[in-house]
This record gives sequence, C-alpha cells and structure tokens, in this order.
Amino acid sequence: MEETNVIEIKDGTIAVASAYPGQQEVIETKDGTIAVASAFPGQQEAVRDRDHKFLTRAVEEAYKGVECGHGGPFGAVVVRDDEVVVSCHNMVLNNIDPSAHAEVTAIREACKKLNRIELSDCEIYASCEPCPMCFGAIHLSRLKRLVYGANAEAAIAIGFDDFIADALRGTGFYQKAHLEIIKVDGTGAFIAEQVFEKTKEKFTLY
Repeated sequence: MEETNVIEIKDGTIAVASAYPGQQEVIETKDGTIAVASAFPGQQEAVRDRDHKFLTRAVEEAYKGVECGHGGPFGAVVVRDDEVVVSCHNMVLNNIDPSAHAEVTAIREACKKLNRIELSDCEIYASCEPCPMCFGAIHLSRLKRLVYGANAEAAIAIGFDDFIADALRGTGFYQKAHLEIIKVDGTGAFIAEQVFEKTKEKFTLY
C-alpha cells in the first residue's frame, strides 16, 4: 500500500498522520517555536541512550585529562556514523597552549584523521558547555550536532573564567576580560582588507 499523509491544522497544531498505524508526528507551534514529537517513543529513548553513551565517554576523558596532568577537567568526543572518530581531553598544560581546549583538540585530531577541514557528517559530545572559542571551532568545522553535559557555570564556579559566557548571553555578571580592542582605520584598514580581495580566487573552502 502506498504511504499517504493527512495534515490537520487546529488551534496552532499541525498533525501529520501516516497511513501506517502508529507512525505519526505532531508539530505544535507556540510562541513562534516548533516542537516535533515522534510517534515512536522508543526512537526518542534510543537517541537519549546513544547521547548518554558518548557523553559518558567525554566525561571519562575529562577525568583522564586531570589524572594525566594534561589540563582542566574537560573532555570531548567526535562521532561519525555511530563510531568514535577521536576521544580527547583538555591539553592546555601539556601543550603549553591556552587554545588546546578539549573541543578544539578533538576537532584538530578528527580533521587530521579524516584528512579534511570540514566535519559536516560528524557530531561532537562535550563534557561541558563550550566556551566561545570552542563554539567558534565547532561552527567553522561544520559539525552537524553538539551535545554537552554541564553548564558553563559549573566550571566558572571553580575558577574557570575563560568561558566569557556572558559575552554571548548579555548578562555581564561573570565576564572578567581585561582586553583593549582597537579597530584601525585609514591606510591600515585598507591594506588589511585588500588581503581578502587579492587572494579570494585562491580559496574555495567548501
């Protein structure tokens, strides 16, 4: 039998009913948001179990990094097709590199292992909410999904202030940055902008 769908709109709810019994999705719109509830309860549970498995691996990496003296208590795992590509932890102290956060390290290693600069078919699991630098790396590497465990405040509470989470949230309570930022103009700005114009034909990244 050919599968057909019936769409009903009522009170802001769109119901998509499959011709096959039990295969339905309900989309509810409220305050401009859309929530999709699968008709397969087991499917959602399977996703949660899967996320828990890989997130647990990231947490294990966080402990491992501290035990090894490599850096702070942060771990990250890159996953592709339900297989772990790399499992990494914070390497700031070991590498004497303030940018060697767990997520950045995992992205670097995953790119090397897969021999490419984009990870659009991969997911990343982080033991803690990524800082702006790590979130930027996640975005630039085109990772398709981010799953994290602890909120940034859990790390901030024990002294990690490099999240600058409030710079994104706009609350300005925890932010402790003391950095002077100057945007030049005139000749300096012109010659810097010309770099992009003069090299644009050499780069087709994605």
